[in-house]
Order: sequence, then structure tokens, then C-alpha cells
Amino acid sequence: MTDQKSEKLTYAAAGVDIDAAADAKKRIRRLAQATFTPGVLTDIGSFGALFRVDPGRYREPLLVSSCDGVGTKLKIAFMTGIHDTVGYDLVSHCISDIMVQGARPLFFLDYIACARLQPGVVEQVVAGLARCCKEAGCALIGGETAEMPDFYAPGEYDLAGFIVGVVERSGVIDGTRIRPGDRLLGLASAGLHTNGYSLARKIFFDRLALRVNDQVPELGASVADALLAPHRCYYPILEPLLDTSLLKGMAHITGGGITDNLPRILPENTAAAIARGSWPVLPLFSYMQKKAEIDDAEMYRTFNMGIGMILVVSPEDIAAVRQHFSSRNEPCYEIGSIVEGNQTVRYN
Repeated sequence: MTDQKSEKLTYAAAGVDIDAAADAKKRIRRLAQATFTPGVLTDIGSFGALFRVDPGRYREPLLVSSCDGVGTKLKIAFMTGIHDTVGYDLVSHCISDIMVQGARPLFFLDYIACARLQPGVVEQVVAGLARCCKEAGCALIGGETAEMPDFYAPGEYDLAGFIVGVVERSGVIDGTRIRPGDRLLGLASAGLHTNGYSLARKIFFDRLALRVNDQVPELGASVADALLAPHRCYYPILEPLLDTSLLKGMAHITGGGITDNLPRILPENTAAAIARGSWPVLPLFSYMQKKAEIDDAEMYRTFNMGIGMILVVSPEDIAAVRQHFSSRNEPCYEIGSIVEGNQTVRYN
């Protein structure tokens, strides 16, 4: 019998594979470098990342930052072995969070922590990060991979992201110009995006006992396809409007749904009146509501219900904003208006 006390201990024997980490970093470097913009001054692997804001473009630049995760949507990635979509989701979510204040993304950093580093899985995740960064002209400037045995379950990982953007002080979109009578325009979501997955998983896997590869006729897709639909990146379609003053406010519809997110941009003495039926609710939401017998209030506070971004626009600017979306073949729905009230959402 081997005397465990006499065995030579190494970091690898303790569960941390430095060679795997080096392999993962090599793969990440190639993907990240493809997103670099002129402002990036350091390569992947530096202790800190340097970025230079173009001094000729802004008079009073303000930095806008945010961080977020993907939540339990990761569980679907673990079940399917599809990992590139959650990376895309993360960047898209973070970009929209700062864009609603008028900010353009500058750079993004990621954090991936797992029980045992699998370079191929990390490469898939970062490929998704890089894809969304390239679409938005945002540099994937750095990040961190952490191997933590005994902390995470085997085969699982956590994923978080940190974004920094810039906006001219005079161009900040903060909702202060919103008035009763303004109109609410909604842009369609692609599905759950990155919110409501704890409830969705209960419905699909516990209540209905479905598996990820099962086809759902009502959805015209498998469970995996329905639940891994990407979080839309609204930045490319909205970026041309950021400097026009046409947008009085924007609300990214994430956790809390329309019910909790729209009030975040409403000034005092205003409220939002939402007209149910003014946009096509995605079949996914109708299916879950019917199968689990969930009431409307719970649905609208848990899920985005088919609207991923809400814009507040003056009545006289509606035509111009609609024309912007029409010229880009982007559906846009007038879903309600601003009324007098106490910073809440009413459903009609």
C-alpha cells in the first residue's frame, strides 16, 4: 500500500493543471487579438490592459461601466455541450446595459472559473465572446481563467463579464427628458435572452420531464434550440440613433421583465402604460405559461415576453425612428405610452 503522506504533492496532483491553463490562454489570445481596436495598447497576457480613448472624438468623455453574468442559462450549455452561445450572450447583455445610457462600448473583460480547465470548452466560450465583440466594434482586451477544484462541480463553470464604454457628457441618455405623452417602442427579443432560466428549467425539465434534444412541436424547435437562442445584440441597429437626440430613454428588458426594468428610467410623476397584444409574444412564452399555469403578472416580471429593448420617443419623432428601423428591416412595435403616475408599469 502506498503511503499517501509520503507521496510527492504537486499543483497538478491537487487538481490544477498549469499546462492546460497555458493551452487555453494560447487559444484565447488568437481570438481576442482579432477584436482589437486602435485604442488597445497591450497584448493579452499583460498584468493589466491599457486602452486609449480617442481624444479627438470627445470633448467631455464619460466612462460607463457594467458587469454581469449569464446565470443558470449556463446549465443548458452544460447539458448540451454547446458553449459558444453563452459567450455571445454575455457580451450582448453587457453592451446593451451601457448603451441605454448612450454609451458606445470600448472594451470587455471576461472571467471564467471552473473545477478543471478544459481548453476546448474555454475556446468555445471565448469564441462567442469575440464574435459579439467584433460585431459591436468592442475590444476583448483581457480576462481571467481560474481553475478551482472542489469549488465547482465537474464539467461546470461560471462566466462573468465586465465592460467599459464612453459617452459624451452632452449625449447621456438618462430619461430626464421623458414626459407624459411620449411613446414606447419595443424591439423584439430572440427568446429568454439571459433571464428567467431557473423557472424555465423547472418547467421544461421538472414539470414536463423533457430532455434537451426533445422536439417541441408548438415551438418548432428542440428544447436546446429554444433555450439557447442568443441574447440579441441591439447595438448595431441602435448606434446610429445615439447622437440624434431622438431617444429620450432606453430600457434593456432583463431580469424583472418589463415590470421592473422600465421604471428604472422613468422620472418622478410619470408611469408607463403598456398595451398587451401590441406585439407578438413569442410562442416560447405562451407555451411555458400554458404548461405551468403561470399568471400574467408573474410572466411579465420574470420574462421579457418578446420585447428585449424599449425606447421612449416623443410623438413628433415617432415617424423618424420608425423609418430608421424600417430601412434596416427591423420590426418595431408601438407598445404603449408615458402617462402621469408614480414610476410604475400598468398593463392595459
